[in-house]
Amino acid sequence: MTSVVLALPPGRASALADELETEGVHVAAIAPPGGVLPLPADIDAVIVAVSRRVMTPEFIAACDRAAVRIVPLGDGDSRLLVRYGLAAPLPADASGWAVARALIADVPEAIVPVPRAPHRVTAVWGPAGSPGRSTIAIQLAVELARTGRRTALVDADTVAPSLALLLGLSDDAPGIAAACRRAELGALDSAELTRLASVLETSAGEIDLLGGINRPGRWPELSADRLRSALTACRTWAEETVVDVSGAFDADDEATYDIAGPRRHAATVTALQEADAIVAVASADPVGISRFIRDHAELRRLIGTTSSHIVVNRVRPGPLGIDARGQIRRTLERFAGITEVTFLPFDQRAADAALLHARPMADLTPRSALVAAVRRLVSASTPEGAAAATADSSRGSSLGARRLLRARAAREA
Repeated sequence: MTSVVLALPPGRASALADELETEGVHVAAIAPPGGVLPLPADIDAVIVAVSRRVMTPEFIAACDRAAVRIVPLGDGDSRLLVRYGLAAPLPADASGWAVARALIADVPEAIVPVPRAPHRVTAVWGPAGSPGRSTIAIQLAVELARTGRRTALVDADTVAPSLALLLGLSDDAPGIAAACRRAELGALDSAELTRLASVLETSAGEIDLLGGINRPGRWPELSADRLRSALTACRTWAEETVVDVSGAFDADDEATYDIAGPRRHAATVTALQEADAIVAVASADPVGISRFIRDHAELRRLIGTTSSHIVVNRVRPGPLGIDARGQIRRTLERFAGITEVTFLPFDQRAADAALLHARPMADLTPRSALVAAVRRLVSASTPEGAAAATADSSRGSSLGARRLLRARAAREA
């Protein structure tokens, strides 16, 4: 006799248990969602609802080790099923005979898993002067989540943290400071990070946010060793971790006599050195480009061979004249040796809407030129995932856009 565990809400679990017993399926236990582990012995399958709270990496790994089959129910986040290569879900109100039939099926209709890239940490940096680091970090996280990868957004800015405020969340949440404290004690894992994080609902799916410190005076809480351990835990917790950092380095502290004391900007240096990729942001005006060129040499010294994407934000003809892009490109190539540059247009309407509603731009102005430019930036770094998520459209995956693309392709054919 097939033996199963039901990890469903109590009312639904009791009704389904009675129906399964009638169909000859033994219900070994009824567990609350998220409380399945450790798995009971001698079971054949676990029937769960499609939810991130339940279908964690630890749960999937435990089922794989015990050769226990997972039968998902409901129409939750389908990207979870693609990520773990699970079978297509049954309806949330599936009857007992339908579940029993799925249990005895020899070969379930599993979704073919997409090859997954390694887990990454991306740091978003820019010189002083508000070039738009936080705004770009938010948009990068949204577009990375749109590719189907679990994404976390971390505010490690110890000078002017703002991610929680920009997204309409409380800046009193535990966030990255609490994660650093737990990491120092060796008690930081994926479950603890999920508990400490705030969940941001976006048009691309859920994003886990570890907010920053709510006062700049708390900067010693984000020491180098603490933050390094926290980012190491984030690698196993999320597939994509986007870290927003301040523009200041530690060069001023290195000249002091207090060698053993904490460094004022150690969080920025640590995040840059631990990151797998750097997004360096410059503001498209004479002051912003000058500041970027002066700090870029120090940035290269810190990150070594780590790949970096140079992004020039708020490109417009006003501060630089008609050929703004050409002037910026020639200046960066001449004084910093930079030849590869990504330009982000100035979209005041989208920026104002995001500030007014405390939401990501992609949720409020999905057809914005700035949103499309960030999407192309993500597509260049993860072409397979982005193409699948946006149906090869740099402006999104809306039904209307896909129809226009198919019509254009038909005419060209």
